[in-house]
Amino acid sequence: MSRIYWDTMLFIYWLEENPRFAKRVDAIHSRMRERNDELITGALAMGEVLAGVYRKGTPDRARAIRKLLEDAVTAVIPFTAETADLYGLIRGSLSVPPADAIHLACAAQAHADLFLTNDNRLVGKFVPGIQFIASLDTPLL
Repeated sequence: MSRIYWDTMLFIYWLEENPRFAKRVDAIHSRMRERNDELITGALAMGEVLAGVYRKGTPDRARAIRKLLEDAVTAVIPFTAETADLYGLIRGSLSVPPADAIHLACAAQAHADLFLTNDNRLVGKFVPGIQFIASLDTPLL
């Protein structure tokens, strides 16, 4: 069993049935369930997903998506004072945008085994508290 942090885009691909990536994300989710892995993400990812839903849909649709996310995700990692310290370390030592640094800090705070993203700029970076940062095409899952 592993703790796997999903970056925002994975949820968006999955929920919007993206023609290029949705099947891969669904296969990853199925494999995670088979292995009893924990799907974790940050509060920021939930907010980013819901922002798109509110922009395009109704409050009822947003409630439905939130429920779906709450059912799929094992833990939503908050941005705490301790996470803020990790954020500062990441922003101070890596060249990543602020939102990515928040995601990485939340994953590190949660001691993620794997940070899964489709942002190749993050793949292979070293962040204390995260064992691996990999892309959707990783053979790990």
